[in-house]
Amino acid sequence: MNSVIRGASYILAFAPDMVIHNGTTQTTERTVNPNSEYLKQIKDHLRTFEQVVKYLPNQTYIGNIHPEELAKYEQPWNDKEAEGFGRFGKYGEIMPQDEFIVLMQMCDVFDLVKLEKNFLGTTKEKLDSHPLFDESLMSRISEGEEAQVVKKYVDEEHAEPLYNNGELIGCVKRAHDIDTNLSAHVMLENLVSKASNVLALLNLVAKNNINKEEIDYVIDCCEEACGDMNQRGGGNFAKACAEVAGFVNATGSDTRGFCAGPTHALIEAAALVKAGVYKNVVVSAGGSTAKLGMNGKDHIKKGLPILEDVLGGFAVLVSENDGINPEINLDLIGRHTVGTGSSPQAVITSLVSSLDKAGMKITDVDKYSVEMQNPDVTKPAGAGDVPLANYKMIGALAVKRGDIEKKDLQDFTEKHGMIGWAPTQGHIPSGVPYIGFCRQDILDGKIKNAMIVGKGSLFLGRMTNLFDGVSFIVEANKGKEEEKSAVSEDKVKELIAQALKSFASNLLAE
Repeated sequence: MNSVIRGASYILAFAPDMVIHNGTTQTTERTVNPNSEYLKQIKDHLRTFEQVVKYLPNQTYIGNIHPEELAKYEQPWNDKEAEGFGRFGKYGEIMPQDEFIVLMQMCDVFDLVKLEKNFLGTTKEKLDSHPLFDESLMSRISEGEEAQVVKKYVDEEHAEPLYNNGELIGCVKRAHDIDTNLSAHVMLENLVSKASNVLALLNLVAKNNINKEEIDYVIDCCEEACGDMNQRGGGNFAKACAEVAGFVNATGSDTRGFCAGPTHALIEAAALVKAGVYKNVVVSAGGSTAKLGMNGKDHIKKGLPILEDVLGGFAVLVSENDGINPEINLDLIGRHTVGTGSSPQAVITSLVSSLDKAGMKITDVDKYSVEMQNPDVTKPAGAGDVPLANYKMIGALAVKRGDIEKKDLQDFTEKHGMIGWAPTQGHIPSGVPYIGFCRQDILDGKIKNAMIVGKGSLFLGRMTNLFDGVSFIVEANKGKEEEKSAVSEDKVKELIAQALKSFASNLLAE
């Protein structure tokens, strides 16, 4: 029996100061051109937390606005507000920067995150009223430091500074004197990823009424890598996050595949559950500081706020078939193989052609979830509408296969596609943002199935020029079928009796 998707969560963490100090576009500019006009202008183009909460795509990401509703708003969206919604959503939440920084310390088990005591005291009071932070989590917060102690760590011990509203309020210390893999810069990136993953795990449990003790396995699929000089990408984010989230009966491991990583991980989770190895597997990922403000230069040139000011995270629970929740059909897995070729058309063709196994047309899939980047972010940067480009390629393939007429191409895009809403956090937009909505849409009978498509750029690692991609189908549950042996116990007894009777008759005949 196929595994099912039992729940999903999506979180965002507002990080304006990390845009300035940790996003690679900005850190590179500071190294190459420290007096650039761009760096001087950034602060005037940062949004407030209130603006981020009211931003339509962000409310879509946490589940308060359905993608169909988002599509009704005229683009661009950065000058519009979502009314009637707050920081908490159907699938998760948007966390302010100060709370997130303290969450980073909760996730730190090596005393690397040092926070100024006044900042810590004020923010700790806010977290006391947060519905997901119980006594066990709050007890993980360390004592605060004097401001001069924090400054000394930064000035004299190569610690990575942490800012809030432009003020130095803490730092992340290096974890080794000479190991670059344990430098303060890397430790900050990894703790950010871990903290945003943990927030997604906590929301997954709370929003879907899940018992933490039932989770057997966690697969982390972020884009970071933790380890030391002897195994710089050794992991294990998954088990480290499960520890903080309180998944006491879980073990886990990491799966990496650039932007395609989450889809690879979900297929692995579904296979593990279907095989009976584990009953409940969580696939999750935290966000990436490197991607903050990635297209900031283009946004500022066009008079826009820096729209890449949030870290993203998600978590999905894959469980044994309960006869209710949507199934992951492991018989229809699309794969970009080594020999496929790297043209965009070749990639899409390889991922969609899995439908041939079931004799399905491209139009037999109700919704395709591809690279769901927010066009508000990508259009000003010259990258166009990424989801729309993908849907046009799928539609063109449908024409080529004879599934639709050329004149129906636009109708196909509108019917089977969606507008993008996910933050450009690398792996976060690739297929998985729709899973929460997809599960509910199938349960509500709005659609019968959807294809989740993850694509990745393997060439970024300078190990190969290949692209990557995998896809799978989520479909309505066919109803729980009790596993039956090929022959029932009564039938076996009957066959044995007949055999003995026949044997006795043969003996008498002789």
